[in-house]
Amino acid sequence: MHISPVLWQFLVKWLNASALFPREASTIAPYTDALYFFLLLITIVGLTLVGALVFGFAIRYRKERSPIATQVEGSTLLEATWTIIPLALFLICFVWGALLYFRIFNPPANAMNIYVVGKQWMWKAEHQGGQHEINSLHVPTGQPIQLTMISQDVFHSFSIPDFRVKREVIPGRYSTVWFEATTPGTYHIFCTQYCGTKHSGMIGEVTVLTPDDYKKWTEESTSGMSLAQNGERLFASMGCNSCHSGSATSRGPNLANVYGSKLKLANGSEVLVNEAFLRDTILNPSQHVPVGYAPIMPTYQGQISEEGLIDLVEFIKSLKTNYRVQQTLTTSESNQVTPQDTTGVVKP
Repeated sequence: MHISPVLWQFLVKWLNASALFPREASTIAPYTDALYFFLLLITIVGLTLVGALVFGFAIRYRKERSPIATQVEGSTLLEATWTIIPLALFLICFVWGALLYFRIFNPPANAMNIYVVGKQWMWKAEHQGGQHEINSLHVPTGQPIQLTMISQDVFHSFSIPDFRVKREVIPGRYSTVWFEATTPGTYHIFCTQYCGTKHSGMIGEVTVLTPDDYKKWTEESTSGMSLAQNGERLFASMGCNSCHSGSATSRGPNLANVYGSKLKLANGSEVLVNEAFLRDTILNPSQHVPVGYAPIMPTYQGQISEEGLIDLVEFIKSLKTNYRVQQTLTTSESNQVTPQDTTGVVKP
C-alpha cells in the first residue's frame, strides 16, 4: 500500500506536535513507524468491516424473532476471498517484520561501541575513550552507535522511544542494540522493566550532538585513560601477564589477535571469540579451556567489577602483538603494585 510522502510527513508531524507519538530521531524510526501504521491501518479496516457487518445484520434481521432455518449453499469464491486476503496480509506483515528485525539486530561494521551497565537505579555509560557517564549518554549524528549492555543486579530494559530502541538488559550476559541518531537534541532514556522500588526513577537523557560538538565533548570529558589502557593496568595488577605473555612456555593461550577469531576448545567445540566469550572466560575459565592447555586458570567471579571486566575485554580486543603484555610483565616484576593499579578489582 502506497502512502504519499507529503501525507506521511504531515501525519508524522501532526502526531509529534500533538504529543501522541515519539519523535522520529533515528534512521530506523521511519521504518518501524511504517510497519506500525500499516498494522494499525489493517486493524482499523478489519474492525470497521466486521462492525459494519454486525450492525447491518442486526438491523436487517431484527424483526425475525424465530426464523425458519433454511439450507444455505456455500460460495467457494467467497470462502477463498476471506481466506486468501487475510493470509496475504499476514504474510506481508511477517516478511516486513522479519526484514526490519534483521535490520535492527545487525549493526553496521563501522558502528561505534559504547558499553552500558544497568544497576538499581541508574545507567552507567562507558565510552571507548574513557569517558564515563551516569544517566546520560552523548552521541554524534550520522554515526551508527552500538550499545553493549549488561546488568549488575536484576533485569532491566533500556529504552529510547524517540529512536525506537528497546532491549532487555540481563545480569551476566551482554545484549546489544544499535541506532543512528539523525537530529541534534535531548531525548529520554527509560527503564521499561520493573526492577524495584525506585524503578520509575531509573531514567536518563541522550544528548545528540553534531560531529564537531561531539569531538569537542570527548576532548573535554576524557579522564586521560581509555578503556583499553585501564584494562592494561588491571591485566598487569592481577598477574594475568604471567600466564598470557605469548611466549612458547606460557601456561595460557596467546591473546594477540584472538578477538574475532575462531577458537577450538578442549571439548572439541569451536567458538567465536567476541566480547561475551571473553567476559565469560574470565569468570568461568574451566568451561572454556582451549586445546593444548590445562584447566589451571582460577575464576575471577566476584573479584572484578563489571566496569573492570569491560576494561579487560577492551584491552584484549586491542592486542595485535604481545609487546605490551611483555612490557607489563617486566614492569610488574620490578615494581610493587599500588592501590590505583587495581582499578576494577572488587574490594572484600
